[in-house]
Formats: sequence, C-alpha cells, structure tokens
Amino acid sequence: MTPPPARRRRGAGAPERSYLRKGSVRRAQMITTYGVGSMVAVDSESFIVAGTDSWNITEAPRIHEHRLARVLGVKSFRLPPASDDTSKDGVHVRRFPLWHSCPSCNALQHVRAFNSPPGKNECGDCQEDLVPSRFVVACPKGHIDDFPYWKWAHRDNRQEGASGLCGGEMRLRTTGRTASLRSVLISCTCGIPEVSMEGAFRRNTLAKLHVRCSGARPWLKDAPAETSCTEVPRTLQRGSSMAWQPIVKSVLSIPPWSDGLAARLADHWDDLRSLDRAGLEIYLKALAPKGGEVFPVEAVLALLEAEQHEESDLEEGADHNSRYFALRMQEYERLCAGNAERDSAREEQFICEPPTESSPALEPFGLTSPMLVKRLREVRALKSFSRVHTPDSNTEVHEAPLSLAELDWLPAMEVQGEGVFLRLDATRVNAWARNVAVAARGERIRTNHTRLLRERASDPQSVPDSPATPRMVLLHTLAHVLINEWSLEAGYPAASLRERLYADDSMAGLLIYTATSDSAGSLGGLVAQGEPSRLVRTLRSALHRAEWCSADPLCIESEAGGTGSVNLAACHACVLLPETSCEQNNGLLDRALLVGTPSDASVGFFRQMLDS
Repeated sequence: MTPPPARRRRGAGAPERSYLRKGSVRRAQMITTYGVGSMVAVDSESFIVAGTDSWNITEAPRIHEHRLARVLGVKSFRLPPASDDTSKDGVHVRRFPLWHSCPSCNALQHVRAFNSPPGKNECGDCQEDLVPSRFVVACPKGHIDDFPYWKWAHRDNRQEGASGLCGGEMRLRTTGRTASLRSVLISCTCGIPEVSMEGAFRRNTLAKLHVRCSGARPWLKDAPAETSCTEVPRTLQRGSSMAWQPIVKSVLSIPPWSDGLAARLADHWDDLRSLDRAGLEIYLKALAPKGGEVFPVEAVLALLEAEQHEESDLEEGADHNSRYFALRMQEYERLCAGNAERDSAREEQFICEPPTESSPALEPFGLTSPMLVKRLREVRALKSFSRVHTPDSNTEVHEAPLSLAELDWLPAMEVQGEGVFLRLDATRVNAWARNVAVAARGERIRTNHTRLLRERASDPQSVPDSPATPRMVLLHTLAHVLINEWSLEAGYPAASLRERLYADDSMAGLLIYTATSDSAGSLGGLVAQGEPSRLVRTLRSALHRAEWCSADPLCIESEAGGTGSVNLAACHACVLLPETSCEQNNGLLDRALLVGTPSDASVGFFRQMLDS
C-alpha cells in the first residue's frame, strides 16, 4: 500500500528531506486483516484502505475457482496487487481519521488546520508529528466518520454562534494517571469546563447528543454520503475489531475442478458452454499451441456436465438453505468418497485417502474411519465487510461494498495444505441427541442464538433458523479440543489450524486443516495425526483435558457465555480458539456435550470412553 509522503522526526543536524514511505502487509492480510475499508497504522499515521476500483490489478495474479465464482456472481478472483521500491502501484490508502492532535501544544482539529509543510504530517507551529484520533464513530451499515469532539465537549454548555460553533479551539491532553478514558481530557478555549472521554462508548451516548450517522464512506473515492441512514452510530477505538470485520467466503477445490484444466480454460468458458461435441473438438484444437497437446475433449465434456449438475443442486438448495451451503454438501460428499493419489494426475490439488491401517479402536468413540487429506487447496474471497456487528455463517449483517463500480472480480487468496477429515456415526449421534438433558442444553443455546439473530436482523420475523443443534455443537466443540490438542502434540500454533464444519441432518463431519499461507501452516505432519493409532491417543488426551477447566466450577456450571450468550461450558481456559481458526467466532460451544457435567454425565457423547 502507498500512503502519502510523510517525514519522521529527525534529530538536530539531520538533513531536512521528505521520503516516500510505503507500509507493507502480506497479500493474505489484505483478505483477512487489512482489507478494503479497514484502518492500518503506518508509523505514526493512520490510513483507510481504498476500494478495489482504485487498485491497479494489471499484474495481479488471477485465482481461478469456478464453483465459488459462480455462487458469488463474479468471473474470477485476483490476488491483491503488490508494489516494489520503484513502483507506485499496489493497494492504495487514504488518510483517516482526519482529526489529529499535537502532543506538544495539545491542539485538536482537522489535519488541514495544522498548516503542515508539504509532504509532512506535523504541527506547523511545533514541528511535532501529529497523532491521529484514537476514536471514530461507525454504524452497522458500514459508514464511518470522525468522532464529534466539539459536540462531546459542549454537550452540557453549548455556545453556538452564527456558524453553529463557539469559535474556540479544541484541546486534547492526557493526564497519564491511569490508562482509562477518564485520563483523556477534552477542552475548548471558549471557556467550557474540561471533560473526559469517559462514557463515550456507551450504546446510546451519541443518540443523546443527537448525533446522526453521516453516511460517510471514506474508503470509496468520490462516494456520496448516504445521508438517509437512520442507524445510530457507535463510538469505537480506531484499532478495534468492531471497526472492521471481513465477510470472507471460502471453498475447497474438489474434483473435477481441482486438476487445473478448468483454470486453463477459464477465459473460454462462455464459448465452451454453447458448443456441441463436434464444435468442441474444433474449438479445442484451435486453442492448442502449434505442435502442442490438445485439451482432452472427454475431460472438458465432464466439466461441462458437472457444472450443469452442480448448478441444478445450487438452485435446489437455495430454496432451503443457500447456494453457498450447497457447496459444503458437495465438499462433504467428496471428502467421504475420497480421491486416491494413484488415480490422480500430478497437477491434482485434492488428494484424500483412508489410512492404510484399520481403525476398529475408533468405533467405541462413535467415529468412522478418518480420511487423510494429503493435499488440498482452499480459496478465500473477500466478498464485503461489516462494522459494529460481527458476521458469521448464520448472522445477518449489512455488507458494506468494496467498490462503487460493479466489478467482475473479487480479491482472494489461496491456501494449499493438508488436513484430517473425521465423521461421526450418525445413528449413534441421533440416539444421543434424543437424551432429554442433551436436548435441553442444545435448546438453551439455540434460543439465545435465535434471539441474537433477531436483534441484528433488519426484519426480525424473517431470520434463518439457528443451526445450534446438539449435533452441530458437539462437532464444533470436538473440533476445538482437537485443534488445541494438536497444537500441543504436533507443534502447530493453534492459529495455523482451521476448522471446517459439516453439520446438518445429512452431514456429521469436520475437517481440520492448515489455515495459513506462511511457514506456520506448512510444517507438515498434520496428516500423520489422522492415523488411527495416533488419533485414539489424541482423542483420549483431548477429552481428558476437556474434563477440567481452570475456571471450574464456574465454567462447567455456566448458564450462558460468549458474545450474545451463545455458549455454555466454554471459556478461554478450555476450548476457545483464535478467532481466525473458528467458523463461528467462538460461538455455539459446550464441552459438557463432550464429557458431561458433574451432576449428569449422560449428556457427554464420549462419557463412556472416559469411564472405561
């Protein structure tokens, strides 16, 4: 990314020069951490990442994933562009927030009012580097703006002149006595009493000051403010996770789309759909380089047939769940069926096989034979983002756009790694879920989650059903305890592993796989943890560890916990994971469904194995 030129403070005698600086982040972080609309700190300055319509993607690599592109309504994906020392291209940013303060004279005002020298971000009077505002205001519709310091300081004693302001100059200072907001003091030279920032984060504070959402979208160049927004803005810390949450959609590459053929034909797909077999043979011969190999007609026909079949599945699934959920169904079926390495080409990106040794020791745990995913490719696309409310796969949130123009691509990244797929015996799970105590715990989570969905929905009467069934909570919690255990046994940081849940009336599986594109996600050896002999030891250790939490008995006896009270027996001392590893933002968890409670051991699905 390329922030505007600025100068860092130099000691006496240093040459007065202005340097073009570039803040660098990894391309993968442009999808998960510093995507469009997020704020990023570069040295002592703060910027907001500009919309995708300002990106120069001429040299940005394409990422092809036909199934996900079809569901998201785009033609392709692009890896965020990179820049080097000689290039001004890349991901552009804009200065935000615009209100700054001077640490020397304590002036608090718009950055333009400081009369900074050209190319520098410093106080024109003190020659001190300016400090961006720590506070911003945002609303659930994605709008974001500077904190209204004048209205906050004058809330009890307004002296409005003809311009609507008192004409004084704002000041900000910090007493340093504590780290709380009480030590951040705002004043004005008009003579009002000095006030602190304490209370600025309360939910209805800005509403009481009659502060309406401005509808500002500073990440979009020349975007008009959406002044019709009726949401009440909230005060947020500039670096708060509530200020920007990515809405990422991901998919695994599975046969027949995972051998690279579809990617090589991506630019010709519209033409291929309209041809019969004879026309297809002629077209593919014309595409082949002179003297080169012709694309196999049978393989291309298989892709076209698969697309038609999957498209009908997506349309059928849209009536009940969503097109995106239908992709999960296809993945689940392929993970169960496998894809042997001996039957695959060298370019195949999905290799899934059962272990070579038998697995009778897993049957008492209610597990079928695991599948070792020796090679997988996941594509994650940044669809949009939200503010204030945390999105997950079930919660309805407003999706802020990545650009003003309608583009036929989305920023994305791909991860290649390995994993282990586990499946529970559906018959045994159904029998366990009929236990009255189990159903009661599941219903408690489901009720709290449904309430949360209705609170966040624009139409509370049309919210989707909560997925919080005992089966889903069981699979989710099991994935968490296994990730924690493998982070200890296999040497992986917990943040480098990721869960993928397949929980529905027709599915009862989970995939744990390498989740990062850096070195921590490519250590190797995760597949080896799925061998039955090792898996049995891991399960026993993980379940015994889940029996006790350092926060017990408060944790195991908890009536509700987590954001929106959608957890029961789950806390940071036992089963919670880094949020990047969890599909549900650490919600819908209950380790009691694994191991039981002191008062009722029968609610634990694996209780008999722990007692044996």
